[in-house]
Amino acid sequence: MPELRKDPVLGRWTIVATERVLRPADLRGPRTPRRGGPCVFCPGYEHETPPELLAYRDGPTAAPDSPGWRVRVVPNKFPALRREGPVERRGHGLYDLMSGIGAHEVVVESPDHDRDLGALPLPALEDVVRAYRDRLLDLRRDERLRAAVIFKTRGLATATALEHPHAQILATPILPTVLGEEIEQARLYHDYRERCLFCDIVQQELDDGRRLVVVGEHVLAFAPFASRGPFETWILPRRHAAAFESAWPKEQQDLARVLHAVLATLDRLLDAPPLTLLVHTAPFADAESPSFHWHVEVTPQLLPGTGFARGSGLVVNPLPPEDAARFLRDARG
Repeated sequence: MPELRKDPVLGRWTIVATERVLRPADLRGPRTPRRGGPCVFCPGYEHETPPELLAYRDGPTAAPDSPGWRVRVVPNKFPALRREGPVERRGHGLYDLMSGIGAHEVVVESPDHDRDLGALPLPALEDVVRAYRDRLLDLRRDERLRAAVIFKTRGLATATALEHPHAQILATPILPTVLGEEIEQARLYHDYRERCLFCDIVQQELDDGRRLVVVGEHVLAFAPFASRGPFETWILPRRHAAAFESAWPKEQQDLARVLHAVLATLDRLLDAPPLTLLVHTAPFADAESPSFHWHVEVTPQLLPGTGFARGSGLVVNPLPPEDAARFLRDARG
C-alpha cells in the first residue's frame, strides 16, 4: 500500500509508493546531447565575463581575470537581482513592491569544461566548498541583504543553460519562500520540544540506518524520510550549526568528501542524471539560531511533472527512500 509521509522540515506531504516498482535502470531517461567547449567559463575567455569576485590560483602573483585558476566566482552577466542601489519598499494599491536589490553570482567550479563535481579530484571539490563559504562571508557584510541560497542545476534543458560546471549564489533582501518554510517549521519544533529538529533527524537517521547513504566523521548523507523524488539525498553536519559559513575547516573537508561520494555514485548508478543541488543556510542575522541547521539537498530530476502534483500539491515518489539509500550504498561497494 502507498504511504502518506509528512516532511517534518516543511510540513508537507509526500505519497511514497512502497510497492518498489522502480529500480535505477527504470529511471535512466534520454539526455540532451552535450555541445562541448570552449565557452565563456573556460580558461582563456576570462575577458568575456564580468570581473571576478574571487579566484583560487596556484600562482600568488597571477593577475585577476587571467588563466591559471582552479575555482572562479564572477557576477552573473544577466542577474536576476542587481547589487547597486538602496532597498526601497513602496505600495501599489493593495500590492507591496520592493526594488530588485541583491547579488547574483556564478561559481565556476572547474576550469575543465567536461568535468562536473562528482568527477573532480577531492582537493578540487574542497576548493568549491571553500569558495561557497568565502562568498557567503563577504555577502553577509552587506546590510541590505537578508539571506542567500546556493544552487546548481545540471542537465536541465533551458534556452540559456551553460554546460560548463557551475553553481549560482543568489542573495536577497527578503527570505526565500522555501527557506522561510523550513525555518518556520524548525522554529515551531524547537518551541515545542526545546530541541533542534535537524539535530533530532541526524540522530534518528543514525539510529535507524536504513536511509543512510554515506556516514562521514563530521557530516552524513541520507535519503529523507519523505523524499520528494527517487534518490533525493540530504547532507547535514553532525554538529549543530545554523550558518554554512560557520562550518569548521574539517567539516568543509568532510562535506566535500561526502558530497563527492554522493554525486559520483549517482552518476555511476543513473548515468549522470539531471539534478539540482541546493545549499540552505540560515539568514545572515540568524547565524546563531538554535533551531535551524545548514544542509545540502541533492535531487536528481528523473520524473516529469504531473498534473496530479500540480493540482493537488501532493508529490508522488515511486521509489521509497529506504530502497534508494540501499541502491546507493550497494553502488558504492
